[in-house]
Amino acid sequence: MPQHTQKAGDLRCLSQSSKPSLLQPLLSTASLILVVIGIALGFLGGLYVHHLSGNIHPLPVVVSLTERAPLKQCPSNIPLRASPPANANPWAPLPAVDIESVQTWLFNPSQKLNLTEGRNGKDSDNIIFLIESYPPTKDDALAFFDKKSSRPLRYARVTINHGGLEVPVTRDYLVGPLPISPETTIRRLTDIYHREDIPFNARGLPDVIAFFGDLGKTLAPMSDIIEDLFNGTVKGDLIADTFTAGPSGGWGPDGSFRRYWISWKINGPGSWILPINFYTYVDSSGSDPSQWQVLKVVYHNQTFQSAQSFVDAYHNRTLIRFPLPSFDNPWATRKRIGKARDLDHLPGPRSVSFAGLRFRVDKEQGYVSWLGWGMYLSFDRDMGMSLWDVRFRGERIAYEIKPQECLVQYAGHDPVQGITSWMDRFFGMGLFTRDLLPNYDCPAEAVFLPGTLYHPILGAITRKKAICVFEIDTGKPLTRHYGDWPGETGAVKGYVLTVRTIATLGNYDYLFDYIFHLDGTIEVKVSASGYLQGGYWTPEQSEYGSRIHTNHMGSVHDHVINFKVDLDIVGRSNTLRKTTSIVEPVAMPWLDEDDWHTDGPGGQVLQQKLSFTYVEKEGDDSRVRYPANFLESYAIVNRDEKNAWGMERGYAVHPGLSPIHNTILKSNRLLKNADWISHNLAVSLRKDSEPSSSSMWNLHLPKEPPVHFDRFFDGEDISQKDLVLWINVGTHHKPTSEDAPTTKTNLAASSFYLAPVNYFNSDIAMESLNAVVLDPTGSTPPFEVNDYGVPQDYNCISQDPARFSYDPQVG
Repeated sequence: MPQHTQKAGDLRCLSQSSKPSLLQPLLSTASLILVVIGIALGFLGGLYVHHLSGNIHPLPVVVSLTERAPLKQCPSNIPLRASPPANANPWAPLPAVDIESVQTWLFNPSQKLNLTEGRNGKDSDNIIFLIESYPPTKDDALAFFDKKSSRPLRYARVTINHGGLEVPVTRDYLVGPLPISPETTIRRLTDIYHREDIPFNARGLPDVIAFFGDLGKTLAPMSDIIEDLFNGTVKGDLIADTFTAGPSGGWGPDGSFRRYWISWKINGPGSWILPINFYTYVDSSGSDPSQWQVLKVVYHNQTFQSAQSFVDAYHNRTLIRFPLPSFDNPWATRKRIGKARDLDHLPGPRSVSFAGLRFRVDKEQGYVSWLGWGMYLSFDRDMGMSLWDVRFRGERIAYEIKPQECLVQYAGHDPVQGITSWMDRFFGMGLFTRDLLPNYDCPAEAVFLPGTLYHPILGAITRKKAICVFEIDTGKPLTRHYGDWPGETGAVKGYVLTVRTIATLGNYDYLFDYIFHLDGTIEVKVSASGYLQGGYWTPEQSEYGSRIHTNHMGSVHDHVINFKVDLDIVGRSNTLRKTTSIVEPVAMPWLDEDDWHTDGPGGQVLQQKLSFTYVEKEGDDSRVRYPANFLESYAIVNRDEKNAWGMERGYAVHPGLSPIHNTILKSNRLLKNADWISHNLAVSLRKDSEPSSSSMWNLHLPKEPPVHFDRFFDGEDISQKDLVLWINVGTHHKPTSEDAPTTKTNLAASSFYLAPVNYFNSDIAMESLNAVVLDPTGSTPPFEVNDYGVPQDYNCISQDPARFSYDPQVG
């Protein structure tokens, strides 16, 4: 074997003695005796464990048959400190101290906002709904990184629900610069929206618990009937109530009212899939919950045009009664069921970085680097984690990668499933990000990073484990080949770095993964789990989903998640290039007409050719639906920058898992507020005034949304300009009985890839030292092995993983 560039002894904690010894025969005999003793002890130990537990789970007995040097302790799994390209993160979330100082400043009487603290406030008060960082302009941020200016001034975006005005309204403001000083001012933030004010009926929910409690109180006039029909109560107490509400969405077309159907469900574990086939249509318009009222009732497919007509039908016995629901629903919980599988009592394998973590982290700045990659992280209320200034080998690939909206549109034969379209930005993907579960949501040695945000009731809160970062071996080589010539045979290890966060929006949990590969590829993946928004099974529902239990079903629905990707390919002058595969007959001079290869007259042969076209303007051509057989592909290229072979440098958008767009493209509930759902990919001119494809209020304003995505595409020139890609992922979820109790991330997953296209001169993954090359020697052994000084048999005693504990931030 060739000499390693670094001595194996420098890396290996575990080594084998290669020198013969006079004691070797004695040691071999002793080892054999130990094996026999070990087998006996293992058998007796297994019987003892069986006696205690009633299960045959013999304790494993490990006996070393070779002499080994003592193992050393593995290096700490605390990451080394990263070296960000700048001394500040201009996109960082506001720290708690800044959130609190902005809040104090806003409450100063000199601001004349007449605010009430959220914990003591009512809908009829003026309440601060949101305080968070507002990103700088791209010009200012890049000038800072190019050392042409100081750090951009910091501003806070502030949302206030003005319930105390004569005509209640919701408004956005900019407060800054920060920190608070005599220069700090407040102004309306309207330039990123397509309307001035947000109707109060489209406002966010400061207190979700109070909201559901108030929904329960709407059933007070019919509480005796509910108790008789369902043997339960609803009084607005989320703990004591027998049933809980599951509202439909959205809640109105234009903000003139706030109305929704409610599916009442058993209030217990898995309530999402336990509806009781009772629905009420509630009006909760305005700012006074005491005025909320039930407008219609549906009970087991019997429709009543008012609450009173339902009450009358009950009393005059024209109501057709149905059996009581079952409250014994262990199938809806996540507790273990069935017979234990063979060897499943043992913990499974886990990933260990024996030589120490290979990624670096700067927790103060929210910066992560790994094997040439580097990125800043941010976190906000609406969509959670986002990535900024993503660089590879020192070059900026993406200025911003950020989720924009998460839509779920249902179908069904009942008043909730049949009309519901959720846009989860309304509730807050970031606000509903809980602390991750160590060793379950992320590998045991993952590094956790916090997310700080504003809660309307609690104020500034920090999720200490909102984000996790980890490197894993994918278990397959990134590249490999077996050949006969020197230098042909070898493999590159398939390591990736994952940056993950998980948001729980009511029934569904969304895993957002940003996965970085050694070849310069970025993989963006969303996986879903959690409970279905289940319907009540009736024969009329048979075409809208699958039965998952006696009286319960999963309704067909679409998940569509939109991402903003601001690529900067060798600068900001970029173009959208379409590559089309065309099949056509081509005459070849070396073919005769009677040659068996000939596909047509004149020596023609069918060939696949590539046609390259460039999209010059925003519009239909820059909004893409992937064609059959994916015969078209798309890339962002810089036409002025070539690699060594004269090819335009670029990054392609590759469809990954489940490249879909929404099934229903136009309906009143999604009239103008989610125009991005109709395509797989859209490209527009980047503008600071168009930072997002949606807003938290779009859900309830389909006729006149604050952000109207179609207006982004107004025919502007996009040739060699600063461009933004809007990319959809998602799934057509057709539930089956295997979705009960919860859906699985292996199937409910979707993704896209951003991959280099002639960006480099060759495969830069060949730089990796975690690789092997085998050269034939013509003798025994048949190959010389070159592992580049990184032997994969390196070993040591790993750090003891912490016992599982969980103490999440409330709220």
